[in-house]
Amino acid sequence: MKTMTKTKSAAALPLNTILDGDCIDVMNSLPENSVDLIFADPPYNLQLKGDLHRPDNSKVDAVDDEWDQFSSFAAYDKFTKAWLKAARRLLKPNGAIWVIGSYHNIFRVGAELQNQGYWILNDVVWRKSNPMPNFRGKRFTNAHETMIWASKSEGAKYTFNYEALKALNEGIQMRSDWVLPICTGHERIKDENGDKAHPTQKPQSLLHRIMVGSTNPGDVVLDPFFGSGTTGAVAKMLGREYIGIERDAGYRKVAEKRLKKVRKFDREALQVSVSKRAEPRVPFGQLVERGMLRPGEELYSMNKRHKVKVRADGTLVGDDVKGSIHQVGAALEGAPSCNGWTYWCFKRDGKKVPIDLLRQQIRAEMAGRPN
Repeated sequence: MKTMTKTKSAAALPLNTILDGDCIDVMNSLPENSVDLIFADPPYNLQLKGDLHRPDNSKVDAVDDEWDQFSSFAAYDKFTKAWLKAARRLLKPNGAIWVIGSYHNIFRVGAELQNQGYWILNDVVWRKSNPMPNFRGKRFTNAHETMIWASKSEGAKYTFNYEALKALNEGIQMRSDWVLPICTGHERIKDENGDKAHPTQKPQSLLHRIMVGSTNPGDVVLDPFFGSGTTGAVAKMLGREYIGIERDAGYRKVAEKRLKKVRKFDREALQVSVSKRAEPRVPFGQLVERGMLRPGEELYSMNKRHKVKVRADGTLVGDDVKGSIHQVGAALEGAPSCNGWTYWCFKRDGKKVPIDLLRQQIRAEMAGRPN
């Protein structure tokens, strides 16, 4: 892992590097249509007026860095328009973007996303389980941030690993409100003085959920506001390629040190649950062609009521009925439809085996996975 300057040639994509420079200039120097996902945590433009203190008069370590200061809303909007335009140019046709922000900026960012042709898929609320309290007692405790997930354009075939997110949520459909803690303790990256290395470091759990849900191993993830490197760290662990852009030398140093310690998960651990619709189609006839089932071999319904024979062309024949594994199953059950893969089984060594196991064996071979 190395830092590169913005003079890097755009001829090749600089994978697994932190690029030094202004995010807009650097993005414009990279090849177009080359990135699968962008995660962006842009300046909030908090517009702080003076210091914030706790009831004991101690000063709150708020976000008051130079990079978060803009002269006006118009200046912030101009900046937002420029970086979103550069980002959209980089996204592949089926690529997507996640942008996170607070009430100070997310609505302005959302409007500009739509102005530029992005297609908003969801807004996701990250509800912080351990938010900073409101010390002045004049407003609600600000306990959440909003993320916008958008595809490059309407109709794009973006990645959404629905089943993987459902598995993360103990078999329940993942909702658009995520309860996750902010960075504390061992997860909070510290500088050489033991202070917070970056004031808005995002938790690893947040990026993990985003990447598992909307990328696949080998995809390229770009973060134009790289900061302390959480996006790169999670991408590396999950077998994704990353590109970071960060103009602050101090943040780059922290991120480089962090990334050197990160280890990639093994190949099998990178696999996630996928939708049945997303798996490659395997015709039943392929089982016959490959000799996994023989013409004339008998199949039995899982409910033990029916028996048919396999024909050389991959159809089945039974009492007064013939057709595909689905058609014959439906006809015998008097049902409007039938999933033949789960309805039929065959015998091996006196035991009944679902034919779907043979389909899964072929799918594993197609994916290059061990059986």
